[in-house]
Amino acid sequence: MQQWLEQMKKAFPDYAEFPERMVVASGALAEAARYVADKGWRNALLVADNNTHEAAGRKLAEELAVRGVTAFVTLVKPNPAGDVVADEASVVQVLLDLQQKHPDVLLAVGSGTLHDITRYSAYTSGKPFVSVPTAPSVDGFNSKGAPLLIRGEKMTIQSIGPVALFADAEVLLQAPRLMTAAGFGDMLGKATSLFDWRIGHRYAGEPYSDEVANITRQALERTIRSAEDIGKGKEEAILDLMRALLESGIAMLIFGHSHPASGAEHHLSHYWEMAFIRSGRRQLLHGAKVGVACGMIADLYHAIGRDKPELAPLLADLPTGDRIRKWLAAAGAPTTPEELGIEEELVRLGLAEAHKVRLNRTTLLRLRNEGKLAQ
Repeated sequence: MQQWLEQMKKAFPDYAEFPERMVVASGALAEAARYVADKGWRNALLVADNNTHEAAGRKLAEELAVRGVTAFVTLVKPNPAGDVVADEASVVQVLLDLQQKHPDVLLAVGSGTLHDITRYSAYTSGKPFVSVPTAPSVDGFNSKGAPLLIRGEKMTIQSIGPVALFADAEVLLQAPRLMTAAGFGDMLGKATSLFDWRIGHRYAGEPYSDEVANITRQALERTIRSAEDIGKGKEEAILDLMRALLESGIAMLIFGHSHPASGAEHHLSHYWEMAFIRSGRRQLLHGAKVGVACGMIADLYHAIGRDKPELAPLLADLPTGDRIRKWLAAAGAPTTPEELGIEEELVRLGLAEAHKVRLNRTTLLRLRNEGKLAQ
């Protein structure tokens, strides 16, 4: 992974915010502790939850102590529904511990939600943070965007990326299969997000980069080829899924926004998430929602394309919904809203209103819902 990162640094010499190190290998927890000690940081705040602390946080704290680093731990508390979410309460909990412990660095030990809480807290306090993923579940570990729930509404705040990332192979391989399958779903969502990125560029003049799109596309294609091996739990496939997710995150870092990795499928996922929050329901895994939404959006876009021949060149590269669901099933991921417990009415409302989640982003879903497609 470090070799690939060095290649990216050479390919994009004007970009100065790459992580210093990215390690996906056995023994990465010890490498993370060594990195912190070598930087001269003597007090570290580990941000985790009960599960991720047991999976990696406890061992990481021991590795830090061996190297003379004092490790404080913040275990982010779940909300009344029992979920750890990136909302105001979680952020304030971490900020209060920052004020009391005065750490030199934060370490996000967990999956996407804990990283979002940590990155925004680090950004607000002016501290660096190190990423320690515990599952190959999302592509946002090394991005700058922090999707937060503020009074029940989802908003993405540009903050900071990690100074380094250490993903321990033993930890990743012990992650729940559903989380790994969710990572596959998040990665598969790039099929529709890359399509929507081109739509935004063509119809709304939004910025676009072929070079950055190719980073995401190559990672997506590699992941699709490994769908069955991911579903079977094969080690190299799972580790390569982690690498693909990180490559997608780097693409977002380079571009400065989530265009390369987030389109209507993410907006639909966020819409469902906010609806669940408002009704007090337990949350679904982000990537599981994204994968299902990707298949639905692909169905819709190909249906639109039947009446819009001008879209044919773009749709030629977009897999059908049936093919997307086949890949999801092979990887052990849910394929339909029904499997996720999302009722038909919420599906209907989402397809009609999800474009409002990000009104600074143009997607084919938004053009369709706002009646802006050429007749």
